[in-house]
This record gives sequence, C-alpha cells and structure tokens, in this order.
Amino acid sequence: MSGHLGSDVADRSLAGGGARRIDWAARDMRVLARIAERFGREQPLRGVRIAACLHVTAETANLVRTLAAGGADVVLVASNPLSTQDDVAAALVERHGIRVLARRGEDRETYYGHISTAVDHAPHITMDDGADLIGVLHGTRRDGIAHVIGGTEDTATGIIRLRALHASDGLAFPVFAVNGADTTRMFDTRYGAGQSVVDGLLRATNVLIAGRRALVAGYGGTGRGVAERLRGLGALVSVAEVDALRALEAVMDGFDVRPLADAARECDVFVTATGDVGVIREEHFAVMRDGALIANAGHFDVEIDLAALRSMSTAVRTARPHVQEYRLADGRTVCVLAEGRVLNLGVAEGHPAAVMDVAGACQALLVEHLLRHEGRLEPGVHAVPSDVDREIASVKLQTLGVTIDELSDTQRAYLDSWAQGT
Repeated sequence: MSGHLGSDVADRSLAGGGARRIDWAARDMRVLARIAERFGREQPLRGVRIAACLHVTAETANLVRTLAAGGADVVLVASNPLSTQDDVAAALVERHGIRVLARRGEDRETYYGHISTAVDHAPHITMDDGADLIGVLHGTRRDGIAHVIGGTEDTATGIIRLRALHASDGLAFPVFAVNGADTTRMFDTRYGAGQSVVDGLLRATNVLIAGRRALVAGYGGTGRGVAERLRGLGALVSVAEVDALRALEAVMDGFDVRPLADAARECDVFVTATGDVGVIREEHFAVMRDGALIANAGHFDVEIDLAALRSMSTAVRTARPHVQEYRLADGRTVCVLAEGRVLNLGVAEGHPAAVMDVAGACQALLVEHLLRHEGRLEPGVHAVPSDVDREIASVKLQTLGVTIDELSDTQRAYLDSWAQGT
C-alpha cells in the first residue's frame, strides 16, 4: 500500500523497522485482534472520520489499524512531542495508508499545527490522550466542532481538563473517560505504568534501585503501580499525598506516608504522578541530597517546576541521554529525567502491549458505542458502560486461556431476591 501524501513523518525509509515493531506488539494484543476481525466483517465505522491525538507507538498503531479495518478514515497526530516512534509513524503511512502527522521531538508550533490539521479532517469522533485535541476544538478551532458526535479521553490528566472545561464553558459533545474503566484502571495505570515508568528510570540512569530511598508523589493508579514496583526492586519507598483516603490506603499497603517537604531531605529518587502543577518546587530543590533523580509519570511537563530549578542553578549539562544535571550554587546537583515529560514514553516505550491491548479494545468499542448512540448522549464526561468493561475482561480471559465459574439458577435467584433473611 502506498504512503499517504498528506502525512508529515520524520523518515519514511524507517517503515520496515516500524512494521516489525507493530507486528511484535500485535502478538500480545489479542483482544484488539478479535475486535479487528469483527470490524472487518461488519464495517461498523464505514464512512466515519476519526481524529486521534495519541502517543504514536506500536500499540497505538494496532488500535488505528483496528479502526481502519472497521471502515474508519483516521488521521493520527502525537499527544506528546517525545513519545512518537518515528519508525512506527513511517510504517503506518507507507504500509497501512494511514495519514500520520507526528515527529519525535517536534517543537510546540509543529505540534499544535499537526493538531489543527487533524481538526481540518472534520472528525465525527475525537480520540485524545491529554485533551489537547479537544482543547483546540474548544479554543482556537471551534469551527471544527460541527461534525463531532463524541470522543474518548485516555488519561486521568485529560479527564481533569475536560471536567474543568465542562464546569466552565461546557463540553460541546459527550466524551468517554477511558481511564476510568475498571479494566483500563487496573491494567493501564497500576500494571502498565508501574512497569514502564521504572523501565524508563532504569534506561535513563542505569542506577541500582535496591537500597535507595524513593518518593512517589500521588497514590492514584499510576502512583500505586510505581510505588509497588520500586519496592519490589528493593527501594525504601515513601508516598506523598493530599487526599486522606489515598494516603490511608498507602499506609495500609505498607508505605511510609509523609509530606513531600520532609521526604525531600532524605530521598534519592522522586517520581511525580499527580496530574497537577508545581508538585516539586523551589523549597524542595533547596534541601535535596546531592545527585537526586527527579522524574515525572504524569501526562504533562508541569509537575516539576523547571523554571525555578533553572533560576537556582549555576550550570546545566546533559549528563546522559535524557538526563539533565542542574548544578546549584552550593555545589549540589539535581538531575531531571526526560525534560520533566512523562518518563515511560520519553525514555522507554510506554506500557507493554498486553496492557495497551485492554486500553485499545476499550477505545475501539467506545467509538462503536458512540456511533450507535448518536444523539442520545448528553455533552459532558461519561463513565465507560459496564457492559463494555465486562466484554473486554471476558475476551481478555479467553485469550489468556482462563475460565471462570458461572452462577447457578438458584444462586442468581437468591441474588435477585430480597425476601430471604437470617
């Protein structure tokens, strides 16, 4: 299949390597493969235009291929300048005829230019990871809203933005919170982020984790997964939280919970996973140990106050690829990984394919759900329907060769009755 002329990728000659990477990921994406097979037969997305602002990885490529198999006309742009795999982008264009506008390391102007081009596609469905596409649609490109039926948002940070948007100006269409699905929350955040963030930390630094003191800021799904994996490698892990329930959960899970200001004096490794701004700030840099490593597992590069760190520094150098070393006035150094951007995609390859299989399946089924319920969903952020969650979990178990019990008629009748007591 010839490449798409409307694409903008770094190097189309990389397509061969990208195709092999996509195929390798597909081996562990069996739920999505079953959906793609059905989509190919039924063509439920025929004639539907989709604008997808997602991480351009091998796993995303298999999601996009599934949508195209269902008849969709897809345009794919990056949701993070450092997450694009250029060989995958080339393969999607050259081998699969998908229009892709994404280059690893693209500047801000190029990044938003690509998103604007995706709006020019006049999408019926939007797919976001961070809500940048929907942000543009509700900001400078409101002309693109007219055709939109609905959308999906993959990450917790994006959901925060969308709820704030709906509370102020109002979302113009319904958006499903993929990250809130039970299957996605369990696989994507806890297991996927837990492994891939630590993978990024090791690739960037090659440090020994065992025996080091680590601080995880935020004990949501991502923070919980990162804390568990760091502890599994022998780190002494502390957790910082602002939510009493999550802090209590961290305590009951056996973690040391303390304010970030206290932990800043003692820890060697810091990972933010909050989705908020200015989590690690000047007062924390001021007391950190020499050689402290700081990384971000949240979606945007706002959790670490890099402007404050630069103002405190007398020199900055690249100590290793993806490691910026800031030298402070008193001679201490503080190292920031992946420019403060999301570590598992800036340095590593993101969540494993087996994890993204579940998230991709959820997104594909939600696109179909949006089309089936066109005009019947109110604008705003919607929870993933329970039947979609159950279908994904059931198929995932089948692909793993796992069978489970079923309720008997007597058990089902008992659960449906209120009359039987002590």
